[in-house]
Amino acid sequence: MDDGPEAVLAALDPEQREVALASRGPVCVIAGAGTGKTRAIAHRIAYAVRTGVMNPGHVLAVTFTTRAAGELRGRLRQLDAPGGSGLGQVTARTFHSAALRQLVHFWPATVGGRPPAVLDSKISLLAEAARAARVPASGPELRDLATEVEWAKVMQVHPADYAEVAATHGRAPPVDLETAGRVFGAYEQLRRDRHLIDFESVLELTAAILAGHPAAGADVRDRYRYFVVDEFQDVNPLQKLLLDTWAGDRDDVCVVGDPRQTIYSFTGATSAYLTGFAAEYPEATVVRLVRNYRSTPEVVDCANRLARARGARGTRGAIGRGSAGPAGDGGPALVAQRASGPPAEFTEYDDEAAEAAGVAARARQWLDAGVPPHDMAVLVRINAQTERFERAFANAGVPCQVRGAERFFDRAEVRQASGLLRAAAKSARAGAADTAGTEPGPADAAAEVRHILAGIGLSREPPAGRGAARDRWESLAALAQLAEDHCAASHGAGLADVVAELARRAVAEHAPQVEGVTVASLHAAKGLEWDVVFLPGLTEGNLPIVHAEGNAAVAEERRLLYVGLTRARQQVLLSWALARLPGGRPARRPSRFLDGLRPGRREARASRAKPPGSQFRFAGADPALVEALRRWRRDVARDAGVPAYVVFGDETLRHIAAQRPASIEELARIPGLGPGRLDRYGAAVLALCAETPARAGADEKCAGADEKKAGSPV
Repeated sequence: MDDGPEAVLAALDPEQREVALASRGPVCVIAGAGTGKTRAIAHRIAYAVRTGVMNPGHVLAVTFTTRAAGELRGRLRQLDAPGGSGLGQVTARTFHSAALRQLVHFWPATVGGRPPAVLDSKISLLAEAARAARVPASGPELRDLATEVEWAKVMQVHPADYAEVAATHGRAPPVDLETAGRVFGAYEQLRRDRHLIDFESVLELTAAILAGHPAAGADVRDRYRYFVVDEFQDVNPLQKLLLDTWAGDRDDVCVVGDPRQTIYSFTGATSAYLTGFAAEYPEATVVRLVRNYRSTPEVVDCANRLARARGARGTRGAIGRGSAGPAGDGGPALVAQRASGPPAEFTEYDDEAAEAAGVAARARQWLDAGVPPHDMAVLVRINAQTERFERAFANAGVPCQVRGAERFFDRAEVRQASGLLRAAAKSARAGAADTAGTEPGPADAAAEVRHILAGIGLSREPPAGRGAARDRWESLAALAQLAEDHCAASHGAGLADVVAELARRAVAEHAPQVEGVTVASLHAAKGLEWDVVFLPGLTEGNLPIVHAEGNAAVAEERRLLYVGLTRARQQVLLSWALARLPGGRPARRPSRFLDGLRPGRREARASRAKPPGSQFRFAGADPALVEALRRWRRDVARDAGVPAYVVFGDETLRHIAAQRPASIEELARIPGLGPGRLDRYGAAVLALCAETPARAGADEKCAGADEKKAGSPV
């Protein structure tokens, strides 16, 4: 690209340009979902470097994942001038990576000796600490205790104070608070005795060394003079302490985040640092990125209404000025930039099995119509809910992949339970042969399964709070429900039949998969996007989750659904089931978050509305050919049983009508046409282009009419 500074600004929208021009001093970017925040901060760095405001070697960009750090480095490489402006010298790392490098570098000179080794996992050391404190704890309890230790350390809570502070924050460890505090203290003592550090200690000790040793602090502040922090709504107190230590008395800090995507409060993260940035830095430049380039107007409208329902309260006044007013939890109302698409779908099912089958059937339709499976996702509230969708996709012949969690039958607790059930069935058969009796029948088999699973943690009521123990319980409960469902559907089924059914399902769900429809939790979906997103299970008790108590917890559940909605590029499909089992009592209520979102006149109008300016994007498009293509698309979509946009989007049709391709090669150059669509539809489209006579001058008349409708000043 051109190596002049203005070339860096050329491709930015007005708000992104404002970010790039604010190259010095404190800057706060409130970046809504899909608004191009990485683009904005990359161009800001590039512009500042090319104008000589920043030395690229003095820039530290901090991200939360190595993937985000890699993406930012890639953007900077693309923006580097042909002769090289030094953007490769910019440091882009995660908090932990940057801190660890500094800790290892300064340790010998400030503390002395070799730096401590980093723990890969807290579990083994916590197991020793629990034994030392005479606290019985197995795998799930140890994982939950590790979560508590991590929370306490990022909150800067000493083990002696844990019980009191945890109580005020409503923490629910797997043991009582005093006992959890004792295990925490024993863990810390073992860690120090063995010269080990965990990830939280990396941040804590680095901040302590830089603050306690002026030469080390000065060295770091001389190296890094400009800071950029991504996903600032997810910063915790320990990370904020380290950032403040890095910056010292400088204010060249640029933070980027969206308070409406704060979904990790349970780990100690808080959006208060983002929403309070203007109060901390009164001279800060505050910019809102509001133009959403990811999703259709229908998806954006749904997300905006969900956020607005949060109410006009909270921290939004602290954020400062912006291009669009805040909506709900302090974030900006989004403005869609894409062409109109299908409306959001809302479907009520009789039971969970029908819901899973319905989702799989829709995915099958789109797959048959040429939508790649990797462009679809099913997002659920908890990992235990993935099983029924894995099963439904297997039954429908749709490949799927579970992201962010093990597949259901791969989970340790499910493998353990399956082994115990197989052993019990084998023992029952042997006993029946010896006594000429029978194994447990259908009335007893489901109860026998629950009895066996009770021995490894399936209690009548779920554990309090969230964490590994709760995840384990939910997996076991799902397994017990599978057994009950099979017994109810298969008259005369015994324990051996249940075991055989579980084995059959495990094999079906473990069939080798190429890339497939993503099945993931809402938390695991953060930062990702797909063309089509299914959001099932929207009932009270599931979203919001049953243990979300208090306004703050319910607000976070609403933000979780917001994150799910804004993952969709083309269409979002929301659903809920009134009962768990077929024929069951319809006792469930749709989620309160659906209030104001479900279909009505407004949705119908939105689905027909055109986005601002869309009529000017296809100068020269022949309206007669556009209409012929639309009729053809309607017929093809009807025959395939899919929405029209799955065949071709409106933008693609207008591109075709504007260019009138005469060959497959020319057609292939039109955006939105991959090899699959060319194979299926190429010949028909070329025939329409050849057969439909051009209407001279009609495009100018059509454009003028559209301008009048839109109230254009042109």
